[in-house]
Amino acid sequence: MPSLSEVTTALDALWPPERAEQWDAVGTVCGDPDAPVARVLFAVDPVREIVDEAVSLGADLLVTHHPLYLRGTTTVAASHFKGRAVHTLIRNDIALHVAHTNADTADPGVSDALAGALDLRVVGPLVPDPTDPAGRRGLGRICELDQPMPLRELAAHAAKRLPATAQGIRAAGDPDAPVRRVAVSGGSGDSLFDSVRAAGVDAFLTADLRHHPVSEATQQTPLGLLDAAHWATEWPWCELAAAQLDEISDRHGWDLRVHVSTAVTDPWTAHAASASFEPGAPAGPSEPPQYPDTHDSSGAPN
Repeated sequence: MPSLSEVTTALDALWPPERAEQWDAVGTVCGDPDAPVARVLFAVDPVREIVDEAVSLGADLLVTHHPLYLRGTTTVAASHFKGRAVHTLIRNDIALHVAHTNADTADPGVSDALAGALDLRVVGPLVPDPTDPAGRRGLGRICELDQPMPLRELAAHAAKRLPATAQGIRAAGDPDAPVRRVAVSGGSGDSLFDSVRAAGVDAFLTADLRHHPVSEATQQTPLGLLDAAHWATEWPWCELAAAQLDEISDRHGWDLRVHVSTAVTDPWTAHAASASFEPGAPAGPSEPPQYPDTHDSSGAPN
């Protein structure tokens, strides 16, 4: 049975902490380096449901993609949900380890797992890591489809292959435009539009797309955009990461059991589609909007 320090050393070899962005918070958050580790749980978010699942599972180590304290803190008091998570983990002898942007740019990394979930063939990174002589590391991935398909079909394919969320998949652009090359990036990706345009792809699948960047991107090029839930684009990495740790465990002869949480921790819980909207049809109200009467008969405001 390996110690926590042995397991985290192996994880740091997969996702070196020095490759994380300067603003990021990765590595071990809590845990005794000498404590034995027999069971590991992978998840995207270190939220209450996941911490409780780690306790119920009898895990010794919880590995999450998102940091617990991204911007630092001056207290871990249990009066706040993050402090309560720390208290619960320590009280149950569960360590917490984070791999965030160092896993995003790894080879393989978060976007490789996303591409794999969609049956896309990766041909290279979207934003190459200049320190990688092999040219395989970096942010996002450029992919190809075995057979081109319309944007609307790619959206439906993504909705089917990614974990189900309230949001589903939103698409921007011509629904019937053929897609042969796709850029993907797990997590928030609308800061990558310059790289996406330079890559000459037909579509870009990511998460957290905002109105103005999307409007500008679709006005400048015939680029198709697919917007998935943030959590859904990163959850496939948990399966990839668990398989990587399983392989390391077998190679070292460790008695280690590795699990992936299937709890949906996407914060959005419901979605109501516009009643009059049909995909591909012009959007807009079917009747003039009705507003409350705020004036009296004289025309003066009430």
